[in-house]
Amino acid sequence: MKFVAVSLAVVCMTLASGVVRADDNAKWVAQCLKDNADAKVSEAIVNKYCVCMNDKMDNNETRTITQWEKANPEARKACEKVAGWE
Repeated sequence: MKFVAVSLAVVCMTLASGVVRADDNAKWVAQCLKDNADAKVSEAIVNKYCVCMNDKMDNNETRTITQWEKANPEARKACEKVAGWE
């Protein structure tokens, strides 16, 4: 019975950490959208770019997407291409 309880606890913690990560990702992307609000492209393109950049970042990254992109120009160029940002 203890094994079942421990297993259930592990599953719940894993699911909860996934939700936290999703929330963190949403916050990072929202900040990126805000940082690029004056871009001369559609919001859909900026969103696609921000999601791409977020996906390239490590889950333990502490910098914002805007801060991270300055240190990673190749990732920025790749995401601009994926998003169709010209």
